[in-house]
Amino acid sequence: MLSGAVQGQPCRKFARALVAGACIAALGGCSLFSKENKHPPAELKPLSATLSVRQAWKADVGKSGPYTMQPVAAGNNVYVSSNGGNVMALDGASGRTLWKAKTDLDLTSGPGSDGSVTAVAGEKGAVYAFDASGKQIWKKQVNGEVLSAPLVGNGLVVVRTTDTRVLGLDAETGERRWIYQRSQTPLNLRAAMGMVFAGDGIVMGFPGGKLGVLTPGNGVLRWESTISYPKGVSEIERLNDVTGQPMVNGRQVCATTFQGRVACLELANGQPQWGKDFSSPTGLAQDDTALYASDEQSVVHAFDRQNGNERWKNDQLRNRRLGAPLVLGRSVVMGDFEGYVHFLSREDGQVVARMKTDGSAVNAAPVVSGQTLVVQTRDGDVYGYVPN
Repeated sequence: MLSGAVQGQPCRKFARALVAGACIAALGGCSLFSKENKHPPAELKPLSATLSVRQAWKADVGKSGPYTMQPVAAGNNVYVSSNGGNVMALDGASGRTLWKAKTDLDLTSGPGSDGSVTAVAGEKGAVYAFDASGKQIWKKQVNGEVLSAPLVGNGLVVVRTTDTRVLGLDAETGERRWIYQRSQTPLNLRAAMGMVFAGDGIVMGFPGGKLGVLTPGNGVLRWESTISYPKGVSEIERLNDVTGQPMVNGRQVCATTFQGRVACLELANGQPQWGKDFSSPTGLAQDDTALYASDEQSVVHAFDRQNGNERWKNDQLRNRRLGAPLVLGRSVVMGDFEGYVHFLSREDGQVVARMKTDGSAVNAAPVVSGQTLVVQTRDGDVYGYVPN
């Protein structure tokens, strides 16, 4: 869930492309992918699908603009948003619009929801919350840009800003309950960093290759552990941020970093279990036995979650700028820069199905609502797919 830009330095040439996109205006506006692309995307070969997938429905929420609008599922519903300020609740089975709201500022994040409260973030650090009928119940300024979707649950709306603050807001009133502040790093990815409730903690990644757990009641840091350390000479070479959402399974939490490692730790105390050199701009997906991630060249890898041994890798989608992955049934699902949604076998990594959306990039991770896979494109189309 990266916007394809970095903060803190003038735009410069560098060997490792982060993701599709362009440097933000403050960095000079230069493209990360030049017209003379020395690493062209792999052409898609004709596919004899071994998995049947049908499109069940389609909806339109509006374009994502320069942001990653990550959909979220809660109960039987899916919640989506657009850069233009639209927030929608859809029935996951049919795609029917349950409610639609409009904010007074453009949005910079996807929604967070527990089904009762849905929250989004807008320009200038505005955070909006809506009730189960789509009525706005409060608006709060957090005085910092928000790119990550709020985390909603346990009576909280948890918001993180790009200046490394994390705020716990009361879900009913928007009043601040606590704030956690970190020191800023010289350079970090302009990225949406995921958060997840796990037991009685909030697990999240931080710039500089750190993973930590906050206490929901007061925002105190319970533990922090290092996934990977910066390497290289220049500050761009030393970029080393946790990407995507940490993956929690039982007593284990796993994460990956950009220009760093993939690693698993003890959820209770952050003690490392294993780590392996790896770099991913989009983060992980998981099942009970394996972790799945694409690297900077969009080569997809599967790692054994107990020891990190590589089970397989697939380079057939090389340089297709794959988005964040999701495990669905026997498949690993991820979109690409041309709007194709690829289904890879969890067993051997072979492509078993492919669906075409509207032709715009699918950067956000798909989500599952009931039996329906939901995918949102950058141009704002939302698709519901059902594997047979």
